[in-house]
Amino acid sequence: MRRKRNTKRIIKPDYKWESPRVAKFINAVMYDGKKSVAERVVYDALELVGKKANVENPLVVFDLALDNIAPAVEVRSRRVGGANYQVPVEVRGPRKSALTMRWLLQAARSRKGASMAERLAEELIAATKNEGAAIKKKLDTHRMAEANKAFAHFSW
Repeated sequence: MRRKRNTKRIIKPDYKWESPRVAKFINAVMYDGKKSVAERVVYDALELVGKKANVENPLVVFDLALDNIAPAVEVRSRRVGGANYQVPVEVRGPRKSALTMRWLLQAARSRKGASMAERLAEELIAATKNEGAAIKKKLDTHRMAEANKAFAHFSW
């Protein structure tokens, strides 16, 4: 018997910036259903980005940072003839944005010291300059895919 098709949910844009990407990011930041806390963190971080980067629209910095972090390829484990191979595969749209947001948050949370909004703002600014832990994660992923290019013929 076939399984029910997965329906894609439409995420409404956030109320301040009218951006579905920011709304999705707020949902990624959220812990234990505390959306108002996540909203405050993201909006404070965007405000700090606007001040530190001297731009009137911090969404430009936010979008550029997410685009810089987004991976093009990743490796997937594939079992062939009793051996596991790391096979490089292209990353598709929804997974690309999910990985991007996950890596950005992981990098911001691993920073020490300041509040979450400040750490997130610093990581966003670093990502626009192609620096920071999230960019390093992307480069490591690309390097691993490049190293395993010989096994690309296993991707079917």
